Amino acid sequence: MMKITKESLANYKDRYNGNATNKVVQNAIAKVGINKSSVDNNMTRRHNFVFSHETEKGDITNQKSSGRCWMFAALNTARVDTMEKLNVKTFEFSQNYTLFWDKLEKSNYFLDSIIETVDEPLNSRLVQHLLQDPVQDGGQWDMFSGILEKYGAVPKSAMPETYHSSNTRELNQLLTAKLRDFAAKIRENHKSGKTKDELVELKEDYLYFVYALLVKTLGEVPESFTYEYRDKDEEFHRIHEITPREFFEKYVAWDLEERISLINAPTDDKPFGKAYTVKYLGTIKEAQPIRYVNAPIDALKKAAVQSIKDGEPVWFGCDVGKMLDREAGIMDDKAYDYEATLGESVELTKGQRLDYGESLLTHAMVFVGVDLDDEGNPIKWKVENSWGDKSGDKGVYSMTDKWFDEYNYQVAVKRKYIDEKWLKALDEPVVELEPWDPMGALAMVK
Repeated sequence: MMKITKESLANYKDRYNGNATNKVVQNAIAKVGINKSSVDNNMTRRHNFVFSHETEKGDITNQKSSGRCWMFAALNTARVDTMEKLNVKTFEFSQNYTLFWDKLEKSNYFLDSIIETVDEPLNSRLVQHLLQDPVQDGGQWDMFSGILEKYGAVPKSAMPETYHSSNTRELNQLLTAKLRDFAAKIRENHKSGKTKDELVELKEDYLYFVYALLVKTLGEVPESFTYEYRDKDEEFHRIHEITPREFFEKYVAWDLEERISLINAPTDDKPFGKAYTVKYLGTIKEAQPIRYVNAPIDALKKAAVQSIKDGEPVWFGCDVGKMLDREAGIMDDKAYDYEATLGESVELTKGQRLDYGESLLTHAMVFVGVDLDDEGNPIKWKVENSWGDKSGDKGVYSMTDKWFDEYNYQVAVKRKYIDEKWLKALDEPVVELEPWDPMGALAMVK
């Protein structure tokens, strides 16, 4: 065993003081922080926010103090079709409506999982994983696809934001506490001899509490609504009494089964060309399990480029906090020169970052453009974010293609944009990943 000694500390100090630039860097970091001291000033020259191919998009949205990025990204993707069908310049779906159903369905999913695992030891890794964060804001593409399939979608005016839809922390804390309370009651009732059928009956009362809490904090969900609007030509329109599912089916008209998730997880335990799911991960219990195909990063790029060329924006999930200048709205693998300021940069590969807990999917956004060179290769990507219009180019971000390589993990596109050799994986048995696998991470960054 080696320990830090007085001699070690003296050696460290001498080495530090022996480098004259260390003091200069120390003073700069003390004044403005590591990132601003390390920023590459040539970064903005690489990002002129001009792109060779672009899709339509609506006005920039703002998820505020909530982790609903995956919902915003999915609805911002869907609204492009709605804008065309309604002939409007912009449109916004109610993210509060989908948040309500996500919270209720996640609560049901969690309680069902607790009932399924009542014979597991309380301190087992699985049960502790389930209890860790049962009803956070985050999610993935397939989880939202299930919500759209079951509940449809409504315009923002049909279920506007409330304080707690835009500020979810207190709601999540209380709901999490009650769900853990219910979990304890379920396990105690099982110990006292209640059958699983009897536990399911108990669950109904627990879900009523959740439903009532959500109505009080988010509002009552509309069973039907009337929508009025003016189109691009200033003509007035009124859509009479329509249900959320009817609205989605008519004014988005997606075949959700045709939209496939590709992931890029270059780790030894996940060979390319296989379909994967994650145990105990989902929102709607009866929906199809999460399923995605692991493929090389170029397969994700090719599918995204083809979609954008056809005018269709692309939902994607990434590790947004890496090499991000949030104020400038730039994601650039060379954004910060840590080697110049700190002496070394992080040298992990993408696969190693996943394996060693240094990276995972944290945020979802939408590709609404790409800049291709003369040979058709991506240079940079145009990104629609949901953090308001105060950062980037009025809410639009720019991403280098190399950043895509390193920190992008998932895209959801139509089947027709994916090479057949990757689609074959969907006809083979799906590989189940453990609940704590990094590819079970949820997009939820605020």
